[in-house]
Amino acid sequence: MGQKITIEPVTRVEGHGKVTIHLDDENNVVQTRLHIVEFRGFERFIQGRPYWEAPVLVQRLCGICPVSHNLAATKALDIIVGVGPEDLPPTAEKMRRLMHYGQFFQSHALHFFHLASPDLLFGIEADPGKRNIIAVAGEFKDLAVQGVMMRKFGQEIIQATSGKKIHGTGTLPGGINKSLTIEEKMKFLIGKDPMNIDQMIDWSVSALELFKDYHQKNKEFIDQFAAFPSSHLSLVRKDGAMDIYHGVLRAVDQNGKKILHDIDYQDYLDYIAEEVRPWSYMKFPYLRSLGKETGWYRVGPLARLNTCDFIPTPLAQKAFEEFRSYTGGKPNNMTMHTHWARLIETLHAAEMMKELLEDPDILGGELVKRGSKTIEGVGLLEAPRGTLFHHYRINEDDLIEMANLIVSTTNNNESMNKAVELVAMDRMNGQEKITEGMLNAIETAIRAYDPCLSCATHALGKMPLEIELYNSQDRLIDRMKS
Repeated sequence: MGQKITIEPVTRVEGHGKVTIHLDDENNVVQTRLHIVEFRGFERFIQGRPYWEAPVLVQRLCGICPVSHNLAATKALDIIVGVGPEDLPPTAEKMRRLMHYGQFFQSHALHFFHLASPDLLFGIEADPGKRNIIAVAGEFKDLAVQGVMMRKFGQEIIQATSGKKIHGTGTLPGGINKSLTIEEKMKFLIGKDPMNIDQMIDWSVSALELFKDYHQKNKEFIDQFAAFPSSHLSLVRKDGAMDIYHGVLRAVDQNGKKILHDIDYQDYLDYIAEEVRPWSYMKFPYLRSLGKETGWYRVGPLARLNTCDFIPTPLAQKAFEEFRSYTGGKPNNMTMHTHWARLIETLHAAEMMKELLEDPDILGGELVKRGSKTIEGVGLLEAPRGTLFHHYRINEDDLIEMANLIVSTTNNNESMNKAVELVAMDRMNGQEKITEGMLNAIETAIRAYDPCLSCATHALGKMPLEIELYNSQDRLIDRMKS
């Protein structure tokens, strides 16, 4: 035990992951660790920069969900320029929301169709040369086209609201710099098939039905694979509704009991702390009231459906009721049900985009507002992968002097480690040889969380993951890279 693995740091979460597994004398698993090679350089990079640059700078953290970082930073700066959530001009808020739902829609479509579907359609043990989006396109052409077009629609929503599909510049502290034109609005509402919002809603429903049908045929796998009890945390609207843009922080335990009672996220540091462990560059957040051992939690689609009371769009609400009834109203702790939850959110995002596109406020109105400046602000929202924290403090020269970010994948760090441990014990106890199927089983458990470490590189079925197997004398007996 105690074998130290040295990993050179990289500045991106999309860097390499490593799993180390230690065995006892009977070749049973006694320790597993998911090592994330992550150095949070951006918290330092932006120090000394003018505060208004932060939204554009920090979105470079990720090419998959830059909108989330941009909006979280902008929401923090809203506070600094004296514009609270209730003070934001209606046009600005609704344009931001439309941007954010477009981000959710394209990101969830990317994950389900490109990254998760090969495991579901071909199986975990399938030949890795087949287990990728190219094979999906070859054998399930309509499904692949659907995934591509859904992602394209979400990206075009982002472009219309932020100026660019990736790393846009539409948001400003206290507002936004553009509204939609009538031509942009009508293109999304009644555009040429299939590029209109009604088709996106229909496709979201069909994707949900596809997963539910798969679940019915593979209940044991979907219900039991990497399933474990945990607490869950997310934003909810003040009335308990799902709200991915703004709300209060709520957490529930594995039985549904509230352990974080709808608190103002400006005070998040009173409730959430982060632990540093020597074998990972990624921190381990936990609820202060429960401590390091039991205070960890999950975030993301599964957590959001476990913490909210209802979803404020009709089709997604109906799907939510079915989802909750599967566990008798109790929190759902089945890791693979994250895909189910993600598709319900995809449908909700499509419904919300239609609602916002039909709102006259997005065509014009006051775009920016200013109030009395302060020196510190916190911005939170729900990124596709989970709750995202941005916290900034500025000095008298309007330069950033402190930045603290807790990204979604960081919030899920302990949960991903738990999932890896369960799968390793299930698939590797008593084994002396690693098979490709074992490696992909671990990838599948990690992939359910859609972590940023895998976003950039495993669209073709490959995650930059290395597994090392050690015996009870800390001797490396096998290594395998994906």
